[in-house]
Amino acid sequence: MSQSLHADAILDASGLNCPEPVMMLHNKVRDLPAGGLLKVLATDPSTKRDIPKFCVFLGHELVEQGEEGGAYLYWIRKKLD
Repeated sequence: MSQSLHADAILDASGLNCPEPVMMLHNKVRDLPAGGLLKVLATDPSTKRDIPKFCVFLGHELVEQGEEGGAYLYWIRKKLD
């Protein structure tokens, strides 16, 4: 996993099920500065489908994703305005 990525903010959506992680992600990204990096932790397998689609739909960059200890990790860079 990417130890070199430094997140500007972290969203812990562990234990939440669809659609809550993506709803929380939407609010958290809104608060980030343009170009900011958000780390998302989730346990719902549907985030493997939903978070990449969220990024494509809204134009954010999914920098990296992976799994660690039963959790799904995502690094999302907010699009530049």
